[in-house]
Amino acid sequence: MRLKKTRWIKCEPVECCFRPQCKPLSKLKGVYMTLDEFEAVRLSHLEGLDQEKIAQKMKVHRSTISRILKSAHKKIADALVNIKAIKIEGGCCKIIEKNRWNELYTKKES
Repeated sequence: MRLKKTRWIKCEPVECCFRPQCKPLSKLKGVYMTLDEFEAVRLSHLEGLDQEKIAQKMKVHRSTISRILKSAHKKIADALVNIKAIKIEGGCCKIIEKNRWNELYTKKES
């Protein structure tokens, strides 16, 4: 098995667990989303970036972003349809400081 390349992310989520309130905690199952999946979804759906730009920001190949997003979408759908909690943790990520992030990517996007 190949080692995963480090993915660069801008920020960690403020909350690392989201759960439905309609089900008792004792009966609630969950899914785990990695930090790189969370970041890819944020960049794609909130920032409106295409996969090529996301790949540049996270310093991985575009095909890797495609796989990350596919995995994240499946987990989110599973949690919504099957009333599960979403826990965000792990992944092979490094957090880049906001100032450094802006410095690196405003030059490339110009």
